[in-house]
Amino acid sequence: MNELLPEECEPPLVQDLSSSELVLGTNSTKKQSYTEAELLNSDFDVISESSKYFRNTYFPNVPDKKWSSWKWQIQNSYTSFNELSKVLDISSISDDDDFLTKAKKLPLRITPYYASLFEGKPTNYALIKSVVPSKLEFIVSEGEEEDPLHEEKMCPTENLVHRYPDRVLMLSTGFCSVYCRYCTRSRMVSKDQKSYSFKVWEKSLQYIRNTPTIRDIVISGGDPLTLPDKQLDYLLSELRAIPHVEIIRLGTKVPMVLPQRITHNLVNMIKKYHPVFMSVHVTHPDEFTPEVKEACTRIANAGIVMGSQTVLLQGVNDEVGIMKDLMHKALMSRIKPYYIYQCDPIPGSSHFRTPVSKGLEIIQGLRGFTSGYAIPHFVIDAPGGGGKIPLLPEYYQGREGDYVVMKNFEGKTYKYYDPE
Repeated sequence: MNELLPEECEPPLVQDLSSSELVLGTNSTKKQSYTEAELLNSDFDVISESSKYFRNTYFPNVPDKKWSSWKWQIQNSYTSFNELSKVLDISSISDDDDFLTKAKKLPLRITPYYASLFEGKPTNYALIKSVVPSKLEFIVSEGEEEDPLHEEKMCPTENLVHRYPDRVLMLSTGFCSVYCRYCTRSRMVSKDQKSYSFKVWEKSLQYIRNTPTIRDIVISGGDPLTLPDKQLDYLLSELRAIPHVEIIRLGTKVPMVLPQRITHNLVNMIKKYHPVFMSVHVTHPDEFTPEVKEACTRIANAGIVMGSQTVLLQGVNDEVGIMKDLMHKALMSRIKPYYIYQCDPIPGSSHFRTPVSKGLEIIQGLRGFTSGYAIPHFVIDAPGGGGKIPLLPEYYQGREGDYVVMKNFEGKTYKYYDPE
C-alpha cells in the first residue's frame, strides 16, 4: 500500500499519527489552518460580479487569488450563527440559545462563495432554506429515523455499504464543504468517529478485492472532493488496480458550493483512472453561476461524465418551472439529469418533504414539454434498505383485448397493437 506521510495530508493534522491510523476527516466546527503558500496556490480564476461584490463588502482585504482558493473558502466558511449574522438576517433563530446548542447535531458550514448567492435575498430564499438551520429540524414526525435507508445494517466494513449485488457505496470522509439541512447522512457527517482513517479504507479495499462480483464503486461521504488531491489519488489508484472494478463514481456537491475546488490539477489527476463518473448534487437553477459553469467545463473536458442528483424540497424546487429550468441549466453545463429523489425521512425533515404526487406532477410537467435528455428519473430510496424505486405517472393504462392502451403527455389516449 502506498502510504501518505502525515505532512502530506491537508488540512494539517492537529496531532501526529502513524500513517496506518491517519485520520482523513476534518472537524466541521473548527477553522482549518493553512499556510499562506497553500492559500495562494490555486489555478481557479473565475470570479463573478456578484461574488466580487460580496467579497469586497465582507472580505475587502482579500485578493482574487485567495478568494479563488478552495482552501481559503474552507478556512473562512461560516460555522456559527454569530458569523452568519454578519451577512444574513437570522434573528428568527439566533435569539434562542437552546436552539444554538441543539443545532450542533448537524453543524453549520457555508462557504463564503455560496453565501454570496444569498446577498439581497429574503430569509425564505430557496438556497438559504436548504443550508441554514431552522427550528423545524427539531419536529420529529412519524416514519422518520436516523438511518432510514438502513445503510448501517448493510456494512461489511465500517465505511462500506453493500446494498446491490454488483455495487458498493464507499463513505470516504465525514466532511462536507456545505451541510445541507436535509442530508440523508446527517447521522454521520462531521462526526469525529466518522472521520475515516487509512486503516478503515484498507479494510474496505480488501473487501472489494475479495468480492469479484463488485464492478461499480460509488465514492461518497461526506464529500470526497473535499479530500486533498493526494488522498483522493491514493484511493482512486487503489480501486483502479482491482481487476473486476469497472466503474468508479464520485458523489459530490462541491462543484455547486465550492467550485474553486475544481482545479486543473484535480481533474487531470481524476482522469488517469477512467472511466470515472461524477454524480453532482444540484438543487436550484440559481446555483449555475459563472464559477459553477467553469467548474463543470473543466470536469467535462477531462472526460468525466456527470449526472445530476436533486432532492425534491418543499418551497425550494417543488415547481415544474423551477425544476425544468434546473434541468436545462444542468444539461447546458454538460450534466445529464439523472435522479430526482423524494426527500428521505431523516428526523426533522417533514418541512422539506413534499407529497409523492408532487414528484409525479413534475415528471408529467417535463415529459413531452422538454428534451428527453432533460428528464430525470423520479425515485424513492425505499426506507428499510429496499434501494431506489422509480415512479412514473400513469402512462400505461392497461390492455383492451389485443391492444395496449397508453396516455401521452397531453392526456390523449392511444392504442398499440400487441396480441398476447
